Amino acid sequence: MQSIRSTHLGTHGFVKYIALAMISARSNFAYFGEICGRQLFLAVILYIFLRLWKVTYAHCGVEQMAGLSLSQMLWYLTATEAIILSSSPISTIVDEDVRTGALAIQLIRPTPYPLYKFALYMGERYLRLIANFAVGTIICLVLAREISITAQGIFALSLALPLAITLDFLGNFLVGLGAFWLENTSGILFIYSKFLMVLGGMLIPLDLLPKPYAELTKILPFASIVYGPAKQLVHPCGEELVHVLVLQTTWILVFSLIVWQVYNLALKRIAANGG
Repeated sequence: MQSIRSTHLGTHGFVKYIALAMISARSNFAYFGEICGRQLFLAVILYIFLRLWKVTYAHCGVEQMAGLSLSQMLWYLTATEAIILSSSPISTIVDEDVRTGALAIQLIRPTPYPLYKFALYMGERYLRLIANFAVGTIICLVLAREISITAQGIFALSLALPLAITLDFLGNFLVGLGAFWLENTSGILFIYSKFLMVLGGMLIPLDLLPKPYAELTKILPFASIVYGPAKQLVHPCGEELVHVLVLQTTWILVFSLIVWQVYNLALKRIAANGG
């Protein structure tokens, strides 16, 4: 049986995964109609949220909330929506592979199953992210009429975003592995996605929560996926960026260990049941 540790190291292995990611991106780009449909959905949702926040600022009569101006808040929400709506259904794919027996077939491949799925996931996720940020930027420019992001913020986002989506992959992959023990993992996925939306800071910046709750939610993995990268885009800070990157790396190590343990337990179940 393959193990998550049985990966090919070196330049050749790295190039192989890059190639898989590019293949995944080109494959998804072929479905242009689906991409347009997702962007239309993003545009509608983003427009509604941005209008609501403009009304909120006007009603409260304040220039800043959670240290963010109205324009910064709109760019923050653009980033959070782009991150959340770019998510790939990797947990559903893993769930189906387990239930249909396709996983046993894929284990024959020389590429470890988790890394194979990760490469495909990254290609699809980055394609969606680029499209989401492009549409979101246009809408935000129309409503905010101001560019409240800087080169420093874009650089900070470029550092935090790869770690954020890696952590999100691990969370979703872990949910999908639950299919080895559960009849249906859709309930767990629903809870995970709602935690990501609320505790991750998609709807409102975590700074608007009461201080004890805000400090707690900021150290959770959900904040490292959404709030951390989005906040750095609109309010970059070198010290805070280091904190975000360290927190993301820590959670990635923790989740990687959990995924490794669960995945190997799952492989033992396959061996015990004869495939």
